[in-house]
Amino acid sequence: MLYKTNCFAKFFATGTGLLMAGLLSQMAYGHGMSEAEKQAIIEGGNLSYMWLGATHMLSGYDHLAFVFGIIFFLSTFRDIAKYVTAFTLGHSVTLIYATFNGIQINYFLIDAVIALSVCYIAFHNIDGFRKYLNINPPGMMLMIISLGLIHGFGLSTRLQELPLSEDSLLLNIISFNVGIELGQISALVLMLLLIAAWRKKHSFQAFSLIANYGLILMGGLLFLMQMHGYEHSSKPEEFVLATETSQEEGIKPIATIADSPEKVQQTQREDLINITIPARGDKEYKFHLEKGATLEYAWKTNGSKLFFDFHGEPKGDTTSYFKSYMKSTDSQARGSLTAPFEGTHGWYWKNNSHLPVTIVLKSKGAYRRLDLNEPKQQTESIQTPIQTSHDTID
Repeated sequence: MLYKTNCFAKFFATGTGLLMAGLLSQMAYGHGMSEAEKQAIIEGGNLSYMWLGATHMLSGYDHLAFVFGIIFFLSTFRDIAKYVTAFTLGHSVTLIYATFNGIQINYFLIDAVIALSVCYIAFHNIDGFRKYLNINPPGMMLMIISLGLIHGFGLSTRLQELPLSEDSLLLNIISFNVGIELGQISALVLMLLLIAAWRKKHSFQAFSLIANYGLILMGGLLFLMQMHGYEHSSKPEEFVLATETSQEEGIKPIATIADSPEKVQQTQREDLINITIPARGDKEYKFHLEKGATLEYAWKTNGSKLFFDFHGEPKGDTTSYFKSYMKSTDSQARGSLTAPFEGTHGWYWKNNSHLPVTIVLKSKGAYRRLDLNEPKQQTESIQTPIQTSHDTID
């Protein structure tokens, strides 16, 4: 019997090590959304929000680890339903409230707290408060609700990276939350089947100890990695906007012309432009470029992420045609564009936060600024944001 237990312990330790290596390779972004997911949400409806919520929960290993810790020693349906419902209510409340009101927290910081919640639930499971601290543990129900509220902030912070629709904002949030719960139920069923099957075996006691110590180790590693990410994300001075740096590092083109462009006879200029995007608002900023003209750019916000669509519209077109060069959600972007046609080229920005966001845009090339009455060859700053609209985003 001892031999079987030791073999199981070695097997589980090996599996845990492989899992940790996988987590490290993923840089611990437990709530990250791929560009494909963001694009699907942008173009889809409430069913897309629901699908994203389900897949997001099933890939959110820190949330799943916490749920796994909650149900580990629960054996009756009543207890499982009670504690899982408490966790669900907790994260649903903050997910809906924070997203609807644009409350955002640095996702590295909130994920670090979520990592500590995994450590907490596992420490509670091994009776660590009495064994190592010689104190009674806090009330389990109160702690699960409180930690559920924190997990909801993590889900909300990631959801707010998307350009949420103002017209159906609450319905979109609820759809995402329904997807979260469906994903959680699916994972919960598998966990319960695993634990129920193992509970009948003599090795369950060894399994429970190794599993919970493994959760503590995983939570600790996630916490360290998230704090490392937070340290770097909180240093905006690392982004250098100077033209000299752009020339030294090279600017990667994101759009080019298949054929050799015509030689463009247009005055070269450089500008440093300040643009303010109001809270829960959006704005466009465009340049006019001749066909074959090159625009080099680098822009950065004052810290908040914005959804943006870098696109162009041909001169004289009446069909509402536009060409999108880059579409994403970020706090900065840089690159160069060789205009495939004559027309307006620039950005649409969407601010989903509850505070205004300032953009500093550095541009260089052969272009004409549309916010100026005439193309003057000098550097100016925009003091008042340009009031424009964008018909390419739902």
